[in-house]
Amino acid sequence: MSAEKPATKMFIQIVRELRGIIQDEEIPPGGKIPSERVLAERLNVGRSSIREALRSLELLGLIETRRGGGTFVADFNNHQLVEVLAMFILQEEKDIRNVQAARMIIERDAIRIVAEDEVLRNLPVWESLLTNVIMNGKIEREDVMREIMIASQNRLVLKIWILLKQYSNEPYKNQSTAEEQPIIKMFLSELMLGHTQKAIVAFEEWAALLHKGRE
Repeated sequence: MSAEKPATKMFIQIVRELRGIIQDEEIPPGGKIPSERVLAERLNVGRSSIREALRSLELLGLIETRRGGGTFVADFNNHQLVEVLAMFILQEEKDIRNVQAARMIIERDAIRIVAEDEVLRNLPVWESLLTNVIMNGKIEREDVMREIMIASQNRLVLKIWILLKQYSNEPYKNQSTAEEQPIIKMFLSELMLGHTQKAIVAFEEWAALLHKGRE
């Protein structure tokens, strides 16, 4: 496997190779899979790439890591819905735009849930994030969307979002820019006011700016 492949394609290939190892070696639920070092050597990729792929599979409930014991295949019978969704995403060559669109559908719905719930939209985390933007002029982009996804209180959707985010070339990587500051301020302000549509419009404007910056 070439170590020079784009990050997303490499991630997909690593996941497929891992699945192939589990199938070819007939590793049963509860069975131990090779270590990061061994997998890195067998697949000819860096250990950090292996670690990221394993982390994603663990978040999906397909493998589990035991401190000091290694990594094991999870009992899929306990995660049937997650498994079906995960295998659909991980096994198909999805057009990147379709993956981004799916991620944004989930994000819009999470924004709607938070904005329309008085308790959720008044959580102190939003004021803290807004203050951070105003005082520092920047913020970790992922902090904003991660908190919204967590606040929407759907663990399964959170797991899927994490995977889709990675397949979207990590759109929220790094800190925000000065150009993003007023948009993020508007987004958080409208969210806290419960103005659902205005919050979604601000979010979409932010997303468009991030997409433009990656072109």
